[in-house]
Amino acid sequence: MKKKLLVTGCNGQLGRSIDRLYENDPAYEVFHTDYGVEGVRDLDITDLDSVMQTVREVKPYALINCAALTNVDGCETQTDAAYKINAIGPRNLSIAARECGAKLIHISTDYVFPGTSPEPLTEFDPTGPRSAYGRTKLAGEEFVRQFADRYFIIRTAWLYGDGKNFVRTMLRLSKERDEITVVNDQIGSPTSSDALAEAIAYLLPTENYGLFHGTCEGQCSWADFTKEIFRLKNIATKVVPITSREYKEMYPASADRPPFSVLDNYMFRLTTEHRFPDWHDAIEAYLKNE
Repeated sequence: MKKKLLVTGCNGQLGRSIDRLYENDPAYEVFHTDYGVEGVRDLDITDLDSVMQTVREVKPYALINCAALTNVDGCETQTDAAYKINAIGPRNLSIAARECGAKLIHISTDYVFPGTSPEPLTEFDPTGPRSAYGRTKLAGEEFVRQFADRYFIIRTAWLYGDGKNFVRTMLRLSKERDEITVVNDQIGSPTSSDALAEAIAYLLPTENYGLFHGTCEGQCSWADFTKEIFRLKNIATKVVPITSREYKEMYPASADRPPFSVLDNYMFRLTTEHRFPDWHDAIEAYLKNE
């Protein structure tokens, strides 16, 4: 009998990568859920009764929570909605997972850190989010630890895949402009949703529970990332580096981002044989289909 995987936020970038990965897997059956998406089972993770009813019905082997309010700027003005989706949602899924004995995989973010460390951040480094998005995601982590019995929390960063993302935005703008201004003093690790899905699949059958960092290896600025995208696609559009302060002057309502949020996949290295690809290799593979 196939093991059932209940995926929330299945229409997002990571949800789609997980679906492709398990599409023909003889050991697993994926139950797709999202909120307000036509063609998939509707599940509002902020509604505990709805979550409990769905989990009791499906009886999954594992819940994979890809649902989140990821609009960083929007979270500043929609704080209640951000806490409901990013914190209460994971709490509800944790309660349901514990009741039915399911594993829970919860996706978090580099934005739980302030970005002041000069070195890549391990799972043991202190957090200190500087935005509403980061605060709500950290609250979600804490609820998972409090209410789930068997869980994997995976912090990722700068995610791109099949959906709206930075890479596709830069490709679109390159067709409209001769030059693009891109922030050059925020450093992170661009991460393929396919690479993250592979890491999830590695952890899922194990009992190696806890907190993990999961990003592609290496680091760059948003401007350098854009230059590499354009190089690989032979795009002549000029990339003009700007500072975060200049960006804030252009867009005053934007949330503060961590200046340096490179995650060290320390727990993966310490406790597993799984390794993430270098970000250069991952973006090259991604762009072959773009």
